[in-house]
Amino acid sequence: MTSDEKKRSGRFLERKTLTQEVYDVLHNDIMTTALLPEAPIHEAAIARELGISRGPVREALQKLAAEGLVEITPHKGAFVSSLTWKEFLDAYRVREMLEALAVRLAATNMSEESLALLEDLHTDMEEFAEAEKVTEFFSRNDEFHSTLVDLAANQKLSEIYFPLAYQMRRYRMRSLSLRGGLKRSCKEHRAILDALHIGDAEKASQLMHEHIQVPQQILESGKAEKEFELVTQN
Repeated sequence: MTSDEKKRSGRFLERKTLTQEVYDVLHNDIMTTALLPEAPIHEAAIARELGISRGPVREALQKLAAEGLVEITPHKGAFVSSLTWKEFLDAYRVREMLEALAVRLAATNMSEESLALLEDLHTDMEEFAEAEKVTEFFSRNDEFHSTLVDLAANQKLSEIYFPLAYQMRRYRMRSLSLRGGLKRSCKEHRAILDALHIGDAEKASQLMHEHIQVPQQILESGKAEKEFELVTQN
């Protein structure tokens, strides 16, 4: 494939490391469900499409596998990972503890600039919720939660949290239906922010527990299992 052909394909590889660029392409395809759960990822086909050798593709798949987004099976190849209802519930339980810890730690590192950034993200979420712009809302929601984890300034926490978050984000529409809508989510974020403004780390942490428990409690009841399976298969 020539340089012009790669540009026309819309997937032209800029001068990053090839492995990172392939990772970015595949990560985006997985997160946007252009590649659905359980879909095969053909190493040779990706290499041909991008006009590169198979080595960087293989390395990118290994990185995605380490994050839980890809499963690599000997003699079968690579597939996009999927979460069962039980695995999704387990992920919620772990996420609850991680984010409650993150917001408690972040409260001790909170500057005026950090609070201003969180306020801007929350304002955007409110506007998108009012306009029912779901995709845009979740983009800001992801930034809001990720920012709190970053502000915790705990490398080990980040190493555990972000791979888990990537796995769960593909199922966020299911999470939305569980929690009762965008506006309720905004109110819960507002309460967390108010606690951060007054420096109440324990209250902010407890509110984060409650925020994540809203959909988790419905999952734990078992009532959502059938619907969850249908949604993830679409």
